[in-house]
Amino acid sequence: MTQSQYIIRRKMNVVELAQTLGNISEACRNLGVSRQHYYDIKSAIAEDGLDGLLEKSRKQPRIANRLSPEIEEKILAYSLEFPTHGQKRVCNELKKQGIHISDGGVRGVWSRHNLLRKKERLKRLEKYAGESGMVLTEAQVVALENAKEEKQAHGEIETFHPGFLLGQDTYYVGYIKGVGKIYQQTGIDTFSNVGFAKLYTDKTGE
Repeated sequence: MTQSQYIIRRKMNVVELAQTLGNISEACRNLGVSRQHYYDIKSAIAEDGLDGLLEKSRKQPRIANRLSPEIEEKILAYSLEFPTHGQKRVCNELKKQGIHISDGGVRGVWSRHNLLRKKERLKRLEKYAGESGMVLTEAQVVALENAKEEKQAHGEIETFHPGFLLGQDTYYVGYIKGVGKIYQQTGIDTFSNVGFAKLYTDKTGE
């Protein structure tokens, strides 16, 4: 077995084990590789076939068999219209339009344009809408609103300049003999993450 054959065989083991187990995460754990490595392999196969699994010189980027600009633009346009759809659904929906592309190919396009995560695709939609003045579809409006609610539910709040929104909290620190109860008031500027705190002997801060 040549070195090239060994490299291809080793990488194909990841794909074949995932298919056998029906579980990508379990296959990656068994072989000691990351899920990202698995998706990189799938993207390489989708773009260049088995030859894509061979290491390429950084001076010679893999572009010969890359998707045509027209298909790549179709993927980007679809992802702008439906930013919450995953790579498998994008693949299936584009096939209905006569565009035959694998989910790995979709992921490859996303990777090149820094759109792998849903929040990155939503951010792209928000930026594009603001710059172009485009009228959003109902599906796009719902997607952006849901993303905003999700961020707020996880404590992520959008602010635009220092002083736009301050977070404040008061909590009981403890008791010191001769002083009494001690309380701390904390304030944080949510834009700059600059905070300040002060101790008081009264929870009202007086």
